[in-house]
Order: sequence, then C-alpha cells, then structure tokens
Amino acid sequence: MPEEAKEPEEMKEPEEPEDPEVPEEPKEPEAPKEPEEQEKPEEAEKPAEPKKKKGCLGCSLPVAIGISAVLFILFIIGFAAGPIGRSMLGDIAWLDWLNISVPELHLPAETVFHLFGFPITNTVITAWITIIFLVVLSYFVTRRMKIIPGRLQAAFEALLGWIYNLCCDVAGEKNGRRFFPVVCTIFLFVGFNGWLALIPGYGTSILVHTAEGEVHLLRPANTDINMPLAIALMSVLSVQIFGLKSLGIRYVGKFINVGGFVHSLGNIFRGKLREGFIGLITSVIEMAVGFLELISELIHILSFTFRLFGNMTAGEMLLSVALFLVPMLFALPFYGLELLVGFIQAIIFAGLSLIFLTVATQEH
Repeated sequence: MPEEAKEPEEMKEPEEPEDPEVPEEPKEPEAPKEPEEQEKPEEAEKPAEPKKKKGCLGCSLPVAIGISAVLFILFIIGFAAGPIGRSMLGDIAWLDWLNISVPELHLPAETVFHLFGFPITNTVITAWITIIFLVVLSYFVTRRMKIIPGRLQAAFEALLGWIYNLCCDVAGEKNGRRFFPVVCTIFLFVGFNGWLALIPGYGTSILVHTAEGEVHLLRPANTDINMPLAIALMSVLSVQIFGLKSLGIRYVGKFINVGGFVHSLGNIFRGKLREGFIGLITSVIEMAVGFLELISELIHILSFTFRLFGNMTAGEMLLSVALFLVPMLFALPFYGLELLVGFIQAIIFAGLSLIFLTVATQEH
C-alpha cells in the first residue's frame, strides 16, 4: 500500500528549474553622431509680428491724404470768405454766412442785467459759469471715489497731487498743507477762466438786447480788469492773514519799525551820544526798508492784476483777429497757444502767491 501510494508522486513530471537570470551583455557605447547627423532642436515658433501701418499718425496713407485734402479745402474756403480773400477774389455769395464782423474790443465790461440794484456784467456771468463748472466737476469726481480710480478721478487726483507737492516742496510739509487750499483755488479759478473762454459762444458770438442796448452775453472773466484785481486782492490779503497768524504782532514790525528810533532817542537823552546817533541812522534805514516793504505789497497787487489782464486780453484780441481774417481753421493753432497761456498764467499767479505766503510766515 505504501508503494502504491508513492506511485502517483513518481508519475508527476519533475518541475523544470527556473533559468537563472543571464546578465545582459554590456552595450558598446554608440559613436557620437556627426554634427550633420545630430538632430536639430525644434525652433520655437516666433509670434507673428504685427504689421506696421504705413501712413501718418497711425492712419493709412489714403486716409491721411483725404484728411489733408479736406483741411486744405476748408482753409481755402475760410480764406476766400475772409477780408483778404474777398479783396482778391471778390464777394462770393454762398460764403456770406462765414463773414465775421470787424472785432471791437471793449475794455469795460458790459452790463447784462441788474440784481438787487447791482449791475451784473458779462464777465461776472462767465465767472459764475466757471465756479459752477468746478463745483459740478468736483461732485462727479468725488461722489464715487475708488481705490483704483477711473480716468476722470485719476486726472483730477494727478492735478491736485501735483499742486499739493509743489506747496510742500516750497513751504514745507506743515505750511504746505495750510497754503494748499488758497494756492489750489487760485490755480483752478484762473486756469479754468481762461480755458472755458475758448468755448464757442464767448466773446462776440452771442448778443442780447438790454435797456442799455445790444451787448455781448459772455466775455472771458480774466479780460475784465476788475476780476484780476479781485483775485490779486484776495491773494495779498491771504498773505497778510497768514503772516499775522504765524508771527503775531512781529509781522507788523516788518512794515513799521519805530522801536529802534525810540531807543536811539533814549540813548541820546541819557548822554550816550555816540550810540544814540549811530542808532538813529540805523533806525531811519530800517524805517525806510519797512516803507519799501509796504510799497512792495501794493506793487504785488498791481503786478498780479496787469500781468493776468494784459495776457488774457491780448489772447482774446489775437483770436478775434485770426477768426476775422481767415474764418475756421486759421485760428486753431492760436487756440492751442491760448491753452498753454492759460496754464502758464494760472501757475504764475498761484506760484507767486505761494512764494509770498512762504516768505511772510518766516522770521527775518
């Protein structure tokens, strides 16, 4: 029985042993490929370069030529409608609507109506328009302030920030913050008075009938000598107020310095003749300097007034004459010039006020 039991085991086929792992034969190093045979790296695809527009100021050449032709035709039409063209070409009936009357400059402002017995001139009306414009502009800029400003807010912040930095650079951080409202108000009012005056309708365009006759409704505010005079008075008055607040009664001593004179007289009466007479000479010089300081404050008013009045009045005359000689396009370069003049006059008026304020608050 045991032998029979072993038979099945003997009948089984012996399992074949697993082949031992045969080590792989080392591969011979491949010979380096010749430069011609080496694979070239794939070139990165270059972005397509934008096609450059040919022409003038970003316009295609046909568009630039068309615009130039239209401007040239408009200039020829304006020249033919002006007095120089009419004298050369004769009157052209269909251009009569472009005729502009001979400009007449009236230095005194014209009264448009009366309010509570006070005459309201055309320059006062334009000054009110400037004030309303600045108030409305400030409202729309500040009603929805954003951390990331829009274009209008960014432009306004850049302008005010530039004026604020100018005040701090000239007068220091402390006084710059004090002077900023006065300086900024002067700059904005003078500047926008000049810029808004370039809008069609100002000057000789709109006529109204009043009890005193036919007058112009709108006239640039800075061309009335009373308006520059009022701004100059407010500027000089602000200088005196800040000087008194900063230095007290010592500020008055800059104009009226009699202390040295009285002290020198006392030395003479006490027998100190040498010191007394020397002090008298010095005190007389100091009193003369104080008188000159007082005169200089009055001269500031005159220089402020006539500088602004003269420049803005000359600009109005220049535009009127240019529009009269060649209507339409000929006056456009002068409009650009007046934009620059308005900015220059505003920065001069505000800058000089800032300098006078700074000097008035410093001890001498």
